[in-house]
Amino acid sequence: MSAYSSDQDLKVTDATGNGVEVDVATNLLNGTVRLSVLWTQEIYLHPDDAERVAQSLLRAAAHGWRIAEARGPEPDQSHSSSD
Repeated sequence: MSAYSSDQDLKVTDATGNGVEVDVATNLLNGTVRLSVLWTQEIYLHPDDAERVAQSLLRAAAHGWRIAEARGPEPDQSHSSSD
């Protein structure tokens, strides 16, 4: 079972018609957001599709914040313990 939950409302493919897809998913364990371009390294979007991807990322970010807040604060990892 994957820890990631994809945005099922996002159905965006490459503007050139080559079948490349975009996926936005939220990690249900820690709230991180994953943006994937499937089947290639780049994607060309029509402006309306780019806006849909942006809206999906905003939804995922809000979901991620809710998950992260529910988990509580992460330990401060900015200091190394090499004393």
